[in-house]
Formats: sequence, structure tokens, C-alpha cells
Amino acid sequence: MTTRRHYLITYDIADDKRRTRIFNALQARGDHAQFSVFFCELNSREKAELVAELIALINHVEDQILLVDLGPAHNPLDGGIQALGMPFQSTTRVLVI
Repeated sequence: MTTRRHYLITYDIADDKRRTRIFNALQARGDHAQFSVFFCELNSREKAELVAELIALINHVEDQILLVDLGPAHNPLDGGIQALGMPFQSTTRVLVI
């Protein structure tokens, strides 16, 4: 069994078309938290596939994507996130096979 991990992924993309492609790639795999910020729960294969897709989509001179490992997916996210203003609400994603 492959261990799933929480990732915070944020991006700064200079071009609107590339930004839309990045948004769509991340939305297919995670939860949109804020502008340019996603929470994704991925195993190592899914992360590698996502990274390969993102590498192919970005301009390596103008764009930046940050992936932050937040730990094992069996640990709830809301315990380690401090929200100022509106409260953070973690969502539950269900994988249907």
C-alpha cells in the first residue's frame, strides 16, 4: 500500500492560458483553497505524475509552483493550520473506483 500525503501547492503563473491549465490540472487532483492555492492528497505515483504534468505546462523562466509536504494523509489537516479571518474548512474527498 502506498502512503498518501497532504500537499499544499501554490503557484505564480505569468500567463493567463498557462494559469488556467495549471488550475485545471490541480483542480482535478485537489481542493481549491484560495487563489492559486490547493490542498492535494497524493501517493508517490500521483505526485510524480502531477509534477511531470506541471513541468510540461509551465514556463521555467516566468512561472513558479511550490509543493509543500504537510505530512501523512491519515493526520487531519485542520489540526496544523491556523486561519486568520474566515475559518479553514477541510473538505473530505471520496475516491470512487
